[in-house]
Amino acid sequence: MSFDREVKELENVQKDGVDKVFTMYLNTDPSDPGQQGGKWEINLKNALRNFETYLKEGENEEELKSFQTVKEKVKAYIQENKQDLGKGVILFASADDDIWFAKRVQMKVETAMYWQRTPQLDQLRTLSETFPKSGIILVQQDKVKIMDTDLNRVQDTFYYELDIDTDDWRMKQGPRKASVSMGVGEPNVQKDNLKARYEANKQRWYKKIAPKLDKHAKDKKWEKIFIVGVAEASNELVDQMNKPVDEVIQKNMLDQDESKVLQEVFR
Repeated sequence: MSFDREVKELENVQKDGVDKVFTMYLNTDPSDPGQQGGKWEINLKNALRNFETYLKEGENEEELKSFQTVKEKVKAYIQENKQDLGKGVILFASADDDIWFAKRVQMKVETAMYWQRTPQLDQLRTLSETFPKSGIILVQQDKVKIMDTDLNRVQDTFYYELDIDTDDWRMKQGPRKASVSMGVGEPNVQKDNLKARYEANKQRWYKKIAPKLDKHAKDKKWEKIFIVGVAEASNELVDQMNKPVDEVIQKNMLDQDESKVLQEVFR
Protein backbone atom coordinates (compact mmCIF):
# COMPACT_ATOMS: atom_id res chain seq x y z
CA MET A 1 0.00 0.00 0.00
CA SER A 2 1.33 3.47 -0.87
CA PHE A 3 2.19 5.96 1.84
CA ASP A 4 -0.46 8.42 0.65
CA ARG A 5 -3.14 5.75 0.82
CA GLU A 6 -2.04 4.76 4.32
CA VAL A 7 -2.33 8.37 5.49
CA LYS A 8 -5.79 8.74 3.95
CA GLU A 9 -6.91 5.60 5.76
CA LEU A 10 -5.57 6.98 9.04
CA GLU A 11 -7.56 10.16 8.50
CA ASN A 12 -10.76 8.10 8.54
CA VAL A 13 -10.00 6.19 11.74
CA GLN A 14 -12.17 6.77 14.78
CA LYS A 15 -12.23 4.17 17.52
CA ASP A 16 -15.06 3.49 19.98
CA GLY A 17 -15.21 2.18 23.51
CA VAL A 18 -12.03 0.92 25.11
CA ASP A 19 -10.22 0.66 21.77
CA LYS A 20 -7.99 3.64 21.19
CA VAL A 21 -5.18 4.59 18.80
CA PHE A 22 -1.66 5.08 20.07
CA THR A 23 0.23 7.81 18.21
CA MET A 24 3.98 8.17 18.65
CA TYR A 25 6.45 10.68 17.26
CA LEU A 26 9.84 9.80 18.73
CA ASN A 27 12.99 11.85 18.22
CA THR A 28 15.86 9.33 17.99
CA ASP A 29 18.36 11.61 16.22
CA PRO A 30 21.83 10.71 17.56
CA SER A 31 23.19 14.09 16.39
CA ASP A 32 20.63 16.01 18.45
CA PRO A 33 22.34 17.40 21.59
CA GLY A 34 19.10 16.84 23.48
CA GLN A 35 19.23 13.10 22.72
CA GLN A 36 22.68 12.35 24.09
CA GLY A 37 23.04 9.30 26.29
CA GLY A 38 20.04 7.55 24.77
CA LYS A 39 17.58 10.08 26.14
CA TRP A 40 14.96 8.94 23.64
CA GLU A 41 14.81 5.57 25.40
CA ILE A 42 14.11 7.30 28.70
CA ASN A 43 11.44 9.50 27.06
CA LEU A 44 9.72 6.46 25.57
CA LYS A 45 9.86 4.45 28.79
CA ASN A 46 8.49 7.33 30.86
CA ALA A 47 5.67 8.09 28.41
CA LEU A 48 4.51 4.48 28.25
CA ARG A 49 4.64 4.22 32.03
CA ASN A 50 2.66 7.45 32.45
CA PHE A 51 -0.13 6.26 30.14
CA GLU A 52 -0.28 2.96 32.02
CA THR A 53 -0.40 4.68 35.42
CA TYR A 54 -3.18 7.00 34.27
CA LEU A 55 -5.30 4.10 33.05
CA LYS A 56 -4.71 2.11 36.25
CA GLU A 57 -5.87 5.07 38.29
CA GLY A 58 -9.00 5.29 36.13
CA GLU A 59 -9.78 1.67 37.00
CA ASN A 60 -10.70 0.86 33.40
CA GLU A 61 -9.38 -2.68 33.14
CA GLU A 62 -10.42 -3.28 29.52
CA GLU A 63 -8.83 -0.07 28.23
CA LEU A 64 -5.71 -0.80 30.30
CA LYS A 65 -5.42 -4.22 28.66
CA SER A 66 -5.78 -2.61 25.23
CA PHE A 67 -3.01 -0.15 25.98
CA GLN A 68 -0.73 -2.85 27.39
CA THR A 69 -1.20 -4.87 24.19
CA VAL A 70 -0.16 -1.86 22.12
CA LYS A 71 2.72 -1.10 24.46
CA GLU A 72 4.21 -4.54 23.85
CA LYS A 73 3.91 -4.09 20.08
CA VAL A 74 5.68 -0.74 20.28
CA LYS A 75 8.47 -2.09 22.46
CA ALA A 76 8.98 -5.06 20.15
CA TYR A 77 9.20 -2.81 17.07
CA ILE A 78 11.71 -0.48 18.73
CA GLN A 79 13.83 -3.40 19.93
CA GLU A 80 13.80 -5.05 16.50
CA ASN A 81 14.93 -1.85 14.75
CA LYS A 82 17.05 -0.34 17.49
CA GLN A 83 20.21 -0.28 15.38
CA ASP A 84 18.53 1.55 12.50
CA LEU A 85 15.95 3.97 13.86
CA GLY A 86 17.25 6.91 11.85
CA LYS A 87 16.43 10.37 13.15
CA GLY A 88 12.89 9.59 14.19
CA VAL A 89 10.08 7.08 14.42
CA ILE A 90 6.44 7.72 13.51
CA LEU A 91 4.03 5.05 14.68
CA PHE A 92 0.28 4.48 14.95
CA ALA A 93 -1.12 1.32 16.52
CA SER A 94 -4.26 -0.23 18.00
CA ALA A 95 -4.75 -3.33 20.12
CA ASP A 96 -7.09 -5.03 17.65
CA ASP A 97 -4.49 -4.93 14.82
CA ASP A 98 -6.72 -2.70 12.68
CA ILE A 99 -4.10 0.02 12.88
CA TRP A 100 -0.39 -0.50 12.40
CA PHE A 101 1.73 2.15 10.74
CA ALA A 102 5.43 2.41 11.57
CA LYS A 103 8.03 4.50 9.74
CA ARG A 104 11.65 5.17 10.56
CA VAL A 105 12.47 8.56 9.07
CA GLN A 106 15.53 10.62 8.29
CA MET A 107 14.29 13.98 9.51
CA LYS A 108 13.76 15.50 12.90
CA VAL A 109 10.47 14.88 14.67
CA GLU A 110 9.28 16.36 17.92
CA THR A 111 8.70 13.68 20.55
CA ALA A 112 4.99 13.42 21.35
CA MET A 113 2.63 10.55 22.17
CA TYR A 114 -1.15 10.25 22.32
CA TRP A 115 -3.74 7.65 23.33
CA GLN A 116 -7.06 8.72 21.89
CA ARG A 117 -9.91 7.74 19.58
CA THR A 118 -8.26 9.17 16.46
CA PRO A 119 -4.65 9.28 15.23
CA GLN A 120 -2.86 12.58 15.82
CA LEU A 121 -1.73 13.42 12.28
CA ASP A 122 -0.69 17.09 12.42
CA GLN A 123 3.05 16.46 12.62
CA LEU A 124 2.90 13.75 9.94
CA ARG A 125 1.05 16.07 7.55
CA THR A 126 3.65 18.80 8.07
CA LEU A 127 6.52 16.39 7.43
CA SER A 128 4.89 14.88 4.34
CA GLU A 129 4.48 18.38 2.87
CA THR A 130 8.12 19.24 3.62
CA PHE A 131 9.49 15.90 2.39
CA PRO A 132 7.06 14.62 -0.26
CA LYS A 133 7.42 11.36 -2.17
CA SER A 134 10.10 12.31 -4.65
CA GLY A 135 12.35 11.02 -7.37
CA ILE A 136 15.96 12.19 -7.41
CA ILE A 137 17.65 11.58 -10.76
CA LEU A 138 21.43 11.88 -10.73
CA VAL A 139 23.01 12.09 -14.16
CA GLN A 140 26.67 11.82 -15.16
CA GLN A 141 27.11 11.63 -18.93
CA ASP A 142 26.57 7.90 -19.62
CA LYS A 143 25.28 7.01 -16.14
CA VAL A 144 21.99 7.67 -14.38
CA LYS A 145 21.09 6.86 -10.80
CA ILE A 146 17.51 7.09 -9.54
CA MET A 147 16.66 7.49 -5.85
CA ASP A 148 13.03 6.82 -4.96
CA THR A 149 12.46 8.68 -1.68
CA ASP A 150 9.67 9.16 0.83
CA LEU A 151 9.80 11.24 4.01
CA ASN A 152 13.50 11.95 3.35
CA ARG A 153 14.39 8.25 3.30
CA VAL A 154 15.52 6.25 0.26
CA GLN A 155 12.98 3.54 -0.55
CA ASP A 156 14.65 2.14 -3.66
CA THR A 157 17.59 2.81 -5.97
CA PHE A 158 18.04 2.10 -9.69
CA TYR A 159 21.13 2.41 -11.90
CA TYR A 160 21.31 2.78 -15.67
CA GLU A 161 24.44 2.77 -17.78
CA LEU A 162 24.77 3.47 -21.46
CA ASP A 163 26.35 0.86 -23.70
CA ILE A 164 27.83 3.18 -26.31
CA ASP A 165 28.42 0.29 -28.70
CA THR A 166 24.68 -0.41 -28.95
CA ASP A 167 23.30 2.98 -27.80
CA ASP A 168 21.12 1.15 -25.27
CA TRP A 169 20.62 2.08 -21.63
CA ARG A 170 20.87 -0.96 -19.40
CA MET A 171 19.71 -1.26 -15.82
CA LYS A 172 22.49 -2.39 -13.51
CA GLN A 173 21.83 -4.56 -10.48
CA GLY A 174 23.46 -3.94 -7.12
CA PRO A 175 25.88 -1.13 -6.18
CA ARG A 176 27.28 0.76 -9.14
CA LYS A 177 30.96 0.27 -9.90
CA ALA A 178 33.30 2.55 -11.79
CA SER A 179 33.03 2.07 -15.54
CA VAL A 180 35.55 2.62 -18.31
CA SER A 181 32.85 3.25 -20.89
CA MET A 182 33.35 7.00 -20.82
CA GLY A 183 37.08 6.83 -20.41
CA VAL A 184 37.88 6.09 -16.75
CA GLY A 185 41.47 4.88 -16.73
CA GLU A 186 41.86 5.10 -20.55
CA PRO A 187 44.45 6.99 -22.57
CA ASN A 188 43.75 10.69 -23.02
CA VAL A 189 43.25 10.39 -26.77
CA GLN A 190 40.53 7.77 -26.30
CA LYS A 191 38.94 9.92 -23.60
CA ASP A 192 38.86 12.84 -26.00
CA ASN A 193 37.24 10.68 -28.66
CA LEU A 194 34.58 9.52 -26.23
CA LYS A 195 33.98 13.08 -25.09
CA ALA A 196 33.48 14.14 -28.68
CA ARG A 197 31.07 11.26 -29.21
CA TYR A 198 29.12 12.32 -26.13
CA GLU A 199 28.85 15.89 -27.42
CA ALA A 200 27.57 14.65 -30.77
CA ASN A 201 25.04 12.15 -29.38
CA LYS A 202 23.91 13.37 -25.94
CA GLN A 203 20.54 14.62 -27.17
CA ARG A 204 19.72 11.28 -28.79
CA TRP A 205 21.05 9.30 -25.82
CA TYR A 206 19.01 11.19 -23.24
CA LYS A 207 15.97 11.04 -25.45
CA LYS A 208 16.21 7.23 -25.26
CA ILE A 209 16.34 7.07 -21.46
CA ALA A 210 13.76 9.81 -20.80
CA PRO A 211 10.74 7.46 -21.25
CA LYS A 212 12.23 5.09 -18.67
CA LEU A 213 12.49 7.96 -16.20
CA ASP A 214 8.95 9.11 -16.95
CA LYS A 215 7.74 5.57 -16.26
CA HIS A 216 9.52 5.48 -12.91
CA ALA A 217 7.84 8.78 -12.02
CA LYS A 218 4.41 7.40 -12.93
CA ASP A 219 4.85 4.00 -11.28
CA LYS A 220 6.32 5.42 -8.07
CA LYS A 221 3.79 8.28 -7.95
CA TRP A 222 6.42 10.94 -7.37
CA GLU A 223 5.05 14.26 -6.19
CA LYS A 224 8.30 16.02 -7.01
CA ILE A 225 11.20 15.33 -9.34
CA PHE A 226 14.75 16.60 -8.85
CA ILE A 227 17.58 16.26 -11.36
CA VAL A 228 21.12 16.50 -10.06
CA GLY A 229 24.09 16.79 -12.41
CA VAL A 230 26.35 19.22 -14.25
CA ALA A 231 24.49 21.79 -16.33
CA GLU A 232 25.09 20.22 -19.73
CA ALA A 233 23.74 16.79 -18.82
CA SER A 234 20.97 17.82 -16.41
CA ASN A 235 19.50 20.50 -18.68
CA GLU A 236 19.44 18.13 -21.65
CA LEU A 237 17.66 15.49 -19.58
CA VAL A 238 15.03 18.01 -18.47
CA ASP A 239 14.35 18.85 -22.11
CA GLN A 240 13.82 15.19 -23.03
CA MET A 241 11.50 14.19 -20.17
CA ASN A 242 7.73 14.58 -20.41
CA LYS A 243 7.23 14.74 -16.64
CA PRO A 244 7.78 18.20 -15.18
CA VAL A 245 10.97 18.62 -13.16
CA ASP A 246 10.65 20.70 -10.01
CA GLU A 247 14.30 21.60 -9.54
CA VAL A 248 17.67 21.13 -11.22
CA ILE A 249 20.73 21.07 -8.96
CA GLN A 250 23.84 21.59 -11.04
CA LYS A 251 26.26 19.44 -9.10
CA ASN A 252 27.95 16.14 -9.94
CA MET A 253 26.78 13.96 -7.01
CA LEU A 254 26.20 10.57 -8.63
CA ASP A 255 29.04 8.98 -6.63
CA GLN A 256 28.23 10.83 -3.40
CA ASP A 257 26.75 9.16 -0.34
CA GLU A 258 22.95 9.14 -0.56
CA SER A 259 22.60 10.96 2.75
CA LYS A 260 24.57 13.89 1.29
CA VAL A 261 22.33 13.90 -1.77
CA LEU A 262 19.22 14.07 0.44
CA GLN A 263 20.72 16.93 2.43
CA GLU A 264 21.43 18.84 -0.78
CA VAL A 265 18.00 18.26 -2.29
CA PHE A 266 15.95 18.93 0.86
CA ARG A 267 18.17 21.70 2.21
